[in-house]
Amino acid sequence: MLMTKGLFTAVINNITFVLICMLLTAVMVAAAWYIEKIAKKKSGSTERTLTTRKVVMIGMFSAIAAVLQIVDFALPIAPSFYKFDFSEIPALIGGFAFGPVAGVLIEFVKIVLKLLIKSTSTAFVGELANFIVGCMMILPASALYLFHKTRGRAAAGCIAGTVCMTVFGTVFNALYLLPAFSRLYGMPLEAIIGMGTAINASVTNIWNFVLLMVAPFNILKGASVSIITMLVYKKISPLIKRGI
Repeated sequence: MLMTKGLFTAVINNITFVLICMLLTAVMVAAAWYIEKIAKKKSGSTERTLTTRKVVMIGMFSAIAAVLQIVDFALPIAPSFYKFDFSEIPALIGGFAFGPVAGVLIEFVKIVLKLLIKSTSTAFVGELANFIVGCMMILPASALYLFHKTRGRAAAGCIAGTVCMTVFGTVFNALYLLPAFSRLYGMPLEAIIGMGTAINASVTNIWNFVLLMVAPFNILKGASVSIITMLVYKKISPLIKRGI
């Protein structure tokens, strides 16, 4: 009886997680689509959101991003299941070049490709986090640049994206991701917090865990991605516009 109840609970948890993943993905794509619709209306553009050339470029940038996500590594400021990677760079470049929809789709296809090459080690929670938190940087950054394509606006977009990613990522980890990881991976939440305490003795609960570990992690990632993108985008944008 207990085994049946445990199996039923596990199935419900997994179905709920899948539905939440689908919902959040739809929300991100819809938000990006709406932003581009507003930009086109303002500029009078009649170009389709997804042309054949854009689809090809999205595929190419997604493949690069997937490889970069696989080459991840842990940082000493957070538990080892938080992996640092540079996969947001192709997504941000694609977002600047082709708009927010392209940026979000690169993030999504990147996750699919990564899972085909290398299976999850975090019960898919890490992949959801990478996609959603990554989009929270790509969306505002590419949206700001879309309406006014200058170097200053790109820098402002990167800063806004990093702030959004950090704030959202911190709260999302505390309210959903860490509890979901605990349920799906079978690791008590207290044990996860204990991993944080082993790194920083000030970590005593889930909120100072995310404030002292997740927030600095996302700030460092956002800053790194922003700096590298700002350094390379203008140099490679002529190649991108010609279709490389």
